[in-house]
Amino acid sequence: MEIYRGRRLWVEKRGFHLPDGREMEAIVVHPGDAVVILPHEGDDILLIRQWRSPIGTYMYEAPAGTMEEGEDPMETAKRELIEETGMAAGSMHALGYIYTTPGFTDERLWLFEATDLAPSREHSPDDDEVIEPVRVTVPQIREMIRTGEIVDAKTICIFYRWICERSDE
Repeated sequence: MEIYRGRRLWVEKRGFHLPDGREMEAIVVHPGDAVVILPHEGDDILLIRQWRSPIGTYMYEAPAGTMEEGEDPMETAKRELIEETGMAAGSMHALGYIYTTPGFTDERLWLFEATDLAPSREHSPDDDEVIEPVRVTVPQIREMIRTGEIVDAKTICIFYRWICERSDE
């Protein structure tokens, strides 16, 4: 049963069966899928410093954004990178996906590495966003995560996934 439907998400109450056969009910939030991008040139990483109204402060984050209806994750990643950083990627590499909080939502974040960056004005920033691109090095981002200067889960996840990919090379 639908409880709420808004522009960005919808909420439902639904029944389900546990693996042992018991019937349960849950509230499930459906925000739609999104993308997260780790743009870099060598060990220089391009993050954003973005105002986040729900917590009333700025956060350091990897660029990210919501997929439009029927949009391919790669296309979303290309668009969002330009909107949030003013940079286009000459190359994008998929790093898989993560579930944000599967205890109450089905939201997936598709992860992408972006390289060969070049300035672009193909897409404009969203009106409701206050964003400043910030360049950091790998040692700086490690320290920012360690000290709690970066507390955004998707940013920590994509950085870790990227580091794991690099260690396999």
